[in-house]
Amino acid sequence: MTDLLLMDGDCGLCTRSAVFLHPRLAKSGSMKFIAIESEEGQAIIATFPEKMQQADTVYLVRNGQPYMRSSAAVRCLLYLKWHYRILFPFAWLVPLPLRNIVYRIVAKYRLKFFARPTTCIFPSLSD
Repeated sequence: MTDLLLMDGDCGLCTRSAVFLHPRLAKSGSMKFIAIESEEGQAIIATFPEKMQQADTVYLVRNGQPYMRSSAAVRCLLYLKWHYRILFPFAWLVPLPLRNIVYRIVAKYRLKFFARPTTCIFPSLSD
């Protein structure tokens, strides 16, 4: 089963992150990129616990288990080639509340620093 990364298709930071991640995946097809705004994305989010559904954030569905915010972002390292994957234990050592504070600050200002893409590229990355 392919794991899913749900991100904002209208966000420049999310688009740049997907463009960075895709060629660095350890196995092609190990992760599918889905725009949160898409019908497929909304259908997947509807299966999450209610509290998670209300969050405006990035989601990772790994082995059927949903993760969000910094927990999703840090777990993305596990999909990358070994020289990126070795960063996972160090990132995981940072306490969750601190990681989420940093995540929320970046999320708050992402639209100011990263231009919106003209089109959503996620469907093309998942092929």
